[in-house]
Amino acid sequence: MTDLELLTTGRVGVDLYPEQTGPIAAVETFAKSVGGTATNVAVAAARLGRRAAVLTKVGDDPLGAFVTQALAERFGVDTRFVGVAPGLPTPVVFAELDPPERPRIIFYRYPKAPDMTLTLDDVDLETAASVPILWVAGDRFSDEPSRSTALAMLEARGRRRHTVLDLDYRPSFWASPEEAGDWIGRALDQVTVAVGNRIECEVAVGTTDPDEAANRLLARGVEIAIVKLGEEGVLVAAAEGTRGLIPPVPVEVVCGLGAGDAFGGALCHGLLEGWDLVRAARFANAAGAIVASRLLCADAMPTLAEVAEVEARAAAS
Repeated sequence: MTDLELLTTGRVGVDLYPEQTGPIAAVETFAKSVGGTATNVAVAAARLGRRAAVLTKVGDDPLGAFVTQALAERFGVDTRFVGVAPGLPTPVVFAELDPPERPRIIFYRYPKAPDMTLTLDDVDLETAASVPILWVAGDRFSDEPSRSTALAMLEARGRRRHTVLDLDYRPSFWASPEEAGDWIGRALDQVTVAVGNRIECEVAVGTTDPDEAANRLLARGVEIAIVKLGEEGVLVAAAEGTRGLIPPVPVEVVCGLGAGDAFGGALCHGLLEGWDLVRAARFANAAGAIVASRLLCADAMPTLAEVAEVEARAAAS
């Protein structure tokens, strides 16, 4: 695969989804899939026909081999930048669907997740600087050497258009929200697109109010600010003046995980197509709704035809 359109960097692992709702202690069977927010974004974009790759690392174990093989063969993601960390296990993540709309995630990333060991030796800085979209997850800044590596990638890119920061705040990855806000804030100053939910915006810019969060993100120099509001839709704002609330697409939620990643991959598709911000966000919103109505994340990512069908149905309702 050549001529990449999207490079994402972030965590990766094996996700285990309960096939029964309720407390995890009562769950009897689980479904296995590839997981990790930036990895899912690459899968979502590839499912929509984009040439996507992920920069990450797996463990030198059977689960790592499963992840790499599934990305390449099942999902069509370029794995040339998926490395292996000797001596570390591939992370495992359990989801608890209690309730399905707001699942709890239980991370097993010990003693250290392979994806947090990325160094500049693992990075093709020329690709990071020149790829049409670079998508960086906020978890990259929670530990070294990943933090310095991600900052070097952003510096090499020089705030080129479509440099995306997924605010992606996971409390268990950080010593405190203040520490997360400091490092994610530093990354904000080097990107052109910021995407996050209310809590992630509070960590990054100090407010959960969607409009004020968008204002503060734009004031940091980003060109596009996107605040995800769950069942209330998505607020989009651009430095050139575009601002709007994209209404939600009603669905029966099976699993709330992965909808944001589907949104991200579909947003990248819209940006690559050259769509205006509102058009791209409506498309992304429909993609997210589809995944919310399915159990898995990576395996649930929709095709172009599926998103178009949901968009048409939403427009007619």
